[in-house]
Amino acid sequence: MFEELEKINTRPKPFEFYTASDLWTDDRTSQQMLSFRLNEEIDVASRKASFIDRSVEWIANHFQVGAGTKIADFGCGPGLYTKKLAQRQADVTGIDFSKRSIQYAREVANREGLSIHYVNENYLDFETSDRFRLILMIMCDLCALSPTQRNKMLTKFHKFLKPGGSILLDVYSLKAFEQREETALYEVNLQNGFWSPNKYYGFLNTFKYEQEKVVLDKYTLIEADRTRTVYNWLQYFSPEGLEREFVEYLKYA
Repeated sequence: MFEELEKINTRPKPFEFYTASDLWTDDRTSQQMLSFRLNEEIDVASRKASFIDRSVEWIANHFQVGAGTKIADFGCGPGLYTKKLAQRQADVTGIDFSKRSIQYAREVANREGLSIHYVNENYLDFETSDRFRLILMIMCDLCALSPTQRNKMLTKFHKFLKPGGSILLDVYSLKAFEQREETALYEVNLQNGFWSPNKYYGFLNTFKYEQEKVVLDKYTLIEADRTRTVYNWLQYFSPEGLEREFVEYLKYA
């Protein structure tokens, strides 16, 4: 038992493990995440509906989105942005590896008569011959990726963009990093049963990495027939740090 507790409370190296599929493709958690994304009153997994409306208005005006504007939304989820952009007659592609979210997005598009190309795939593996005038990666998706994975995404963006095209993404700031604290929490059915319909014992260890400006929420979930660990990494950026990462990439592109 002591060795198991030691393992639960062990701090891994930054981005040592990648378990995003456990959150987005597992039947239970993908259903939970979809319900959060569709709740228009909370900022969990997706922004509030009012914020999305203002964002799409700004995107459409700033990037002159209109008929035929080719847009790719990486991590599109249930299509909260893609739907609104397609309603402005943009030519939209949405990529997400949550089968449940993509299925919902397709149903909405079909019901509303919108022609949106949805791809159910991990965007780290996505390839296409299409070229886009605007690439979106919203809800701080970039922050969940390791430096190696971010470089891979920048390579894809560089290849997929039309000449003169744009990338629009959001990230967590260093101010937000300062507000995070290291914690250790234990609860029966941690987070109100989010992780399983069956009884489980949940441990949440939050680790901060000061030098790298990374935070890890490490979930250890113990059920009668299995134990699993889910790693939720978040990279935090300064404007200068984010710009430096793009500039460094372009030196070798």
